[in-house]
Amino acid sequence: MHRRIIAPGALAAASVLLAIPASAASHSPGAPGIGDPYYPAYGNGGYDVSHYDLRLKYQPATDELEGTATILATTTQELSSFDLDFLLDVGEVRVNGATASFTTSGEHELVVTPRKPLAKGTSVTVVVRYSGVPSTKSAYGFSTWHRTPDGAVAAGEPEAAWWWFPSNDHPLDKATYDVSVAVPDGTRAISNGTLQSTTSRLGWTRWNWRENKPQATYLATLALGRFDVTTGTSEGGVPIVNAYSKDLGDNDGAARASVERTGEIVDWLSGHFGPYPFSSAGGYVPNTTTGFALETQTRVYYSPRQFANGSNTSVVVHELAHQWYGDSVSLKGWKDIWLNEGFARYAQWLWSEHEGEGTAQELADYVYASHPADDAFWTVKPGDPGADKQFDIAVYDRGALAVQALRNEVGDDAFFAILKGWPQKYAYGNASVTDFRQYAEQISGEQLGALFDTWLFQPSKPGAPAARAVSLAKASAAPVQPKSWKKIAATNDAHAG
Repeated sequence: MHRRIIAPGALAAASVLLAIPASAASHSPGAPGIGDPYYPAYGNGGYDVSHYDLRLKYQPATDELEGTATILATTTQELSSFDLDFLLDVGEVRVNGATASFTTSGEHELVVTPRKPLAKGTSVTVVVRYSGVPSTKSAYGFSTWHRTPDGAVAAGEPEAAWWWFPSNDHPLDKATYDVSVAVPDGTRAISNGTLQSTTSRLGWTRWNWRENKPQATYLATLALGRFDVTTGTSEGGVPIVNAYSKDLGDNDGAARASVERTGEIVDWLSGHFGPYPFSSAGGYVPNTTTGFALETQTRVYYSPRQFANGSNTSVVVHELAHQWYGDSVSLKGWKDIWLNEGFARYAQWLWSEHEGEGTAQELADYVYASHPADDAFWTVKPGDPGADKQFDIAVYDRGALAVQALRNEVGDDAFFAILKGWPQKYAYGNASVTDFRQYAEQISGEQLGALFDTWLFQPSKPGAPAARAVSLAKASAAPVQPKSWKKIAATNDAHAG
């Protein structure tokens, strides 16, 4: 960063300018945030990551984590310094092989100053050596590192990476991953993608995982502990990897009865959303005290509490639907959360219909009639709910109502063409609610601005004309609860700690 120097007289000013090389003067620090108004300090400016290589060692008994992260990136501006989002203790940083100076700033910023400024549009290799006890770290008063009796889990939304690897932590900067973790023999390390290999030496086993499709940082996960792993292939040819903590107790049977249907559900979802977008699918159930589930890419995180009342395939449908809506196609900004949660909830409605436990329209009728006009439910705008309401029930249920309203407006042929075409059009990229509206208009040939505004952006209950569906408008004050409702509603806590 260069200070502005004001000198009297034109000659003095010219002398100062000549003293600063033009190439150096044009460089500036990368922004400490990527520009998301919901989370101004999340992500960073000045570079774009293409790959993370994480080589880790973890001791379950003490929760000690050591790591070397190699980050491949390209600069997007002339950089004098740049930030990474990270919380653990850093021992060394190298940029393009040369040691770099570093410091910390704010709640979770690691500020790196390369030995030489970086030109715009050049490839950069950043190596960060670090260590620490993740469970002792917090930012903004919380942690997404969850200790278990036999290890730990990294999972959380909208942030989880800070506790185990340095990153550009925002969905706009997706990258591929290699995650290699050494743990004591008998402990497993589970991550995203495909297990490439394992090696054992001197009491330690190293697990090498690879996610070869672009992945948002919050969707990267790490589970460390004693797991029973099942593998297989869906009828449609998708490799399945599931894992269950060996001490799930009474929840073990229900968890397996749900998660072991992953292959069947992936194939069923493919009929609605198009080909499964990743190299593997599956989930894991660690022995945590949390109550949420999360669509961590290819390897969904489930809390045991999701299965406390018995099996629940509906939550599995919800999280697997995210593999298309949220993971392959990621949001541009966190305000676009409807593209994730509205469609994952609607997938549950379609599954209910598939299972004969209530049609999507019956579920829409029930939700619509269950909330009177003065209910605060209608004040939440799914199309831009605000950071404090990002995971409000209205984003799920009113969000799914918006999807049903779209279906009723354009008809089934166009609707299901939109549902399947969207994940292919934006595969492995990012999109906004506006992008979706424009795509739906393109496929349906209809102008949908008023419908989207009514269902996603107005802080009031849509009236009968705006509802577009006679069944919604005529829903009774005390509608019959569809059989699937309780299991669907169990997903309401999916992102609550």
